[in-house]
Amino acid sequence: MSESTSPQKSASFPNRIVCLSDEVAELIYLLGEQHRIAGVSGFSTRPPEVRQKPRVSTFRDANFDAIADLKPDLIITYSDVQAQITREASLRGFTVLNCNQRSIAEIFETMAMISRILGRQAEGDELIRSYSLHLESIAASAKAFPFRPRVFFEEWNDPIISGIEWVEELVEIAGGQPVFPELRGCRKAQDRVVAWETVVERNPDVIFASWCGMKANFDEITSRPRAHQIEALRLGQIFEVPSSLILQPGPAALTEGVNRLHALLAKVVNKDTKRTSQ
Repeated sequence: MSESTSPQKSASFPNRIVCLSDEVAELIYLLGEQHRIAGVSGFSTRPPEVRQKPRVSTFRDANFDAIADLKPDLIITYSDVQAQITREASLRGFTVLNCNQRSIAEIFETMAMISRILGRQAEGDELIRSYSLHLESIAASAKAFPFRPRVFFEEWNDPIISGIEWVEELVEIAGGQPVFPELRGCRKAQDRVVAWETVVERNPDVIFASWCGMKANFDEITSRPRAHQIEALRLGQIFEVPSSLILQPGPAALTEGVNRLHALLAKVVNKDTKRTSQ
């Protein structure tokens, strides 16, 4: 569908949306409403065509002169990290929607809300149904694992931050057992900071490193004190999961992200089975 001939264009729905987080832009493309996107974050990568849209922000900062030139009728931001952007946009008179989904259930709720805002509720419901079925399929496959590896998901390196709620949920669905289950409900990153010594004590079988917006440095992780005592590092079971696949609370995490987790965990349990059977 061309961007100039959508039958959905109406004064009842926003037609010039600035999306300052990747997952909303991807969702709008999946709903077939990409013609409504006027601008995006510089970190937007999904789908590849989104790179053709004007880039008007980083994750923490926005170019409000560039945004004003786009004449948006809606700006969509994400989380407390973009609280200042949200506040400044409101002070400048823009209509702003700040989403703050932190769990799989909240991701689905946000998808449903965005779909309604765009007049695409049926299409949104179908997407949610398909993602739910996919997660059920992954969970069913994981039930065949001979054991559930203990997993530490490292969301950031300095300070060391354990995985946010939807990530820990996806780890469980994929067949793993998070080593910091008591932190999953902490909505702020600062409340999920952990001491490396505690990671060592909990001795994960697997470490997933996914540093938001940057490539994980395995040398840094393996050089930490007593790192050689951790089962994951002793067996070489440390893996990077690109943050664009797992740390965006939307379609990517529910598809490629959980697929990646499941495939890596399957590799771990199969290797362990072969080793112990010899």
